[in-house]
Amino acid sequence: MTVAQDQNTAGRIGETAMERIERVGAAATRIRHHALNMGEVQGQGYVGQALGAADMLAAVYADQLRYRANDPEWEGRDRFLLSTGHYAIGHYAALAEAGIIPVEELESYGSDDSRLPMSGMSTYTPGMEISGGSLGHGLSIAVGIALGLRRRAQSEEGSRARVYNFLSDGELDEGSTWEAAMGAHHHQLGNLTAMVDINALQADGKTDTVLRTEPVTEKWEAFGWYTQRVDGNDVGALLAAFDNAAAQAAAVGRPSVILCDTKVGRGVPLLEEREKAHFMRIEEHEWQLCRKQLTAGSNGKAGR
Repeated sequence: MTVAQDQNTAGRIGETAMERIERVGAAATRIRHHALNMGEVQGQGYVGQALGAADMLAAVYADQLRYRANDPEWEGRDRFLLSTGHYAIGHYAALAEAGIIPVEELESYGSDDSRLPMSGMSTYTPGMEISGGSLGHGLSIAVGIALGLRRRAQSEEGSRARVYNFLSDGELDEGSTWEAAMGAHHHQLGNLTAMVDINALQADGKTDTVLRTEPVTEKWEAFGWYTQRVDGNDVGALLAAFDNAAAQAAAVGRPSVILCDTKVGRGVPLLEEREKAHFMRIEEHEWQLCRKQLTAGSNGKAGR
């Protein structure tokens, strides 16, 4: 898909709700296949997160984001900030699905001199807005960009650029995230939408045993954000949430957050049940089995 004009990609003229769900669901499946192909290059990596977040990434890149595939630095673009740099494998798959990088380039993932390092770096990859790494910085940067874009819009008539920030539930352990959330509400950044991947897992173990963040919905609401919580692997629910957030969007207004409950390894049963799932090591003979399970599970299941 190539979006060459300044347009919102949400929905298509004449497209039914089910057709929209099927289109985005198909994009999510391709993103998952791309992630498996990249993972096999290294034999390991953050494959589980990419599979779990594929529906979220597809909803953004196949339906919400305004961009130009042939001009990733187009000034009028919406900004997508990947705060979780280790999710880069999923983001690269989405960028390939969007036509911003060639699908063939995914084969170079994590290799020497590649534009696709294992952790996302803005200096290397077209369409990668920030360099992720240490968690907890993404939302702070997003607040600054959203504020800057709003000020630019006030001086440049017609500028409608929005900011989408992808976070993980592990990042909610970081105090800087909540400082940024407070700042976004203070500045009434209605042009900012945060997405939190709640997969209940982080490097040191299950999220609720490392540092309990629940009740997370009530916390975001208390910080003044328009808050929704959905099944992050249900494309229909995701699209409805993004539509609701877009309806709230304004130059001055409440920032939005979509809390997405996801399953690590979604779509590949072999990986969904893997005990050590944060950084997966997958045996050589397992990759083709993973692809077969993904294909079998996606056939006839629109939007799931």
